Amino acid sequence: MKKKFSQNLGFFALFLCMVATLLALGSIIYFIALRGFGVLSWNFLTQVPYSAMTKGGIAPVIVGTLYITLGAILFALPLGLACAIYLCEYSPKSIVVNIIRISINNLAGVPSVVFGLFGLAVFVKFFGFGVSIISGSLTLGILALPMIISSAQEALLAVPQSIREASLSLGATKWETIKNIVLPTALPGILTGVILSIGRVAGETAPILFTAAAFYTRGYPKSIFSEVMALPYHIYALMTEGAHPDKQRAIAYGCSLVLLLLVLFISGFAIVLRQRQRSSYG
Repeated sequence: MKKKFSQNLGFFALFLCMVATLLALGSIIYFIALRGFGVLSWNFLTQVPYSAMTKGGIAPVIVGTLYITLGAILFALPLGLACAIYLCEYSPKSIVVNIIRISINNLAGVPSVVFGLFGLAVFVKFFGFGVSIISGSLTLGILALPMIISSAQEALLAVPQSIREASLSLGATKWETIKNIVLPTALPGILTGVILSIGRVAGETAPILFTAAAFYTRGYPKSIFSEVMALPYHIYALMTEGAHPDKQRAIAYGCSLVLLLLVLFISGFAIVLRQRQRSSYG
């Protein structure tokens, strides 16, 4: 009876934690939607801003956010996956490898502003890319690397060793086993890390503040070396640097809602891919 009571008490505590988390998330979404929904319209999503960003829309801001986010993931995903494959499948078990893994985990806790200063020094200044899409994408890609590497490692290590041994016993090479057996099986876990990375990358302000974002630009970016407007910095600029705070505050909430919906859309697409992959190899 005592064990059953303790078990029920534990389940109830977990349920309360879940409810508290959902309430907090729902409160944030409700707060943003309540203040930003009135601004949303087709013109708001498709026009360029004008009149000191108190009129028009945020189309260049949305495009700039998509460019930087997708550029960061395209840079970080292959590199992070290759690193995880080497650490899990090829590297010998040694103290050096353990130190590398601990360093990757510690890197995930570094404040984003430090990555922004690194991107400013390396990509903007040293390589001469300037304040541009490529500088911001590379900086955000490095920011996303630790999360992608860690999630990919966990997914690869979760694949049973017996599957690898069965493939090797049938005459497949190590790389063929990794490519055809291990990676497809681990892909749902890898995509989970990508989903989390998208959410963090799309919402970062400090790194793009130094490397990619502009307060205002005319039209859309013309190349990867163009500076862009991006939703996180645009929200910050509207709330802190605008000359018409009453009008710009409502636009800032509208931008926040668009950013939230954009992240949910991209994450939802990745979740659908993960579920299809999981059902194929589940």
